[in-house]
Amino acid sequence: MKVFTTGQVAKICKVAPRTVSKWFDSGRLKGYRIPGSQDRRIPREYLIRFLKEHGMPLGDLEDEAMAKVLIVAQDQVLIENLKRELPAEKAFRTSTAASGFEAGIQAESFHPDCIIVDFSIGQVEALQICQNLRRSSDFAETILIALLPDDGTTASFDRSSINETFKKPFDAALLAERLRTLIGAKKELV
Repeated sequence: MKVFTTGQVAKICKVAPRTVSKWFDSGRLKGYRIPGSQDRRIPREYLIRFLKEHGMPLGDLEDEAMAKVLIVAQDQVLIENLKRELPAEKAFRTSTAASGFEAGIQAESFHPDCIIVDFSIGQVEALQICQNLRRSSDFAETILIALLPDDGTTASFDRSSINETFKKPFDAALLAERLRTLIGAKKELV
């Protein structure tokens, strides 16, 4: 569990340390005192909650507080449905890519917690995206979800690089809930 000193919180909030101490002493900012000392410690989740409640920017904590999802698809209706179910108000940030090349560039710059790959872009390209990501140690912990087309054929391929599969058509709300569970277990989303 990550904790911050009042000085660290002051830097994040761009206020004086004394202001943070007042927030803490008044009970508005939750935390604890170190036994036998006047030093205060604020756990990360309480700080993020405080910043959100008061409409303050999360700054460097944003990456920790948001679940970042990269959607690799060409189907605009699918993309819009997923974006609607993964709104910023529910601590999601989404980005999209239409090809394997774009997915690689986006993955490097966006650092997603989860990548959703729509196999409708082509099974060979989709599998290559998944396998390339798994080969990189940077993406070893990234959750990979495959969206498989319901075209009557059984897709036979090595699923070892994929965490979950959803067969289309699927309930976008159900996928969003599954993402909250998977990413939440990893990041302790607030």
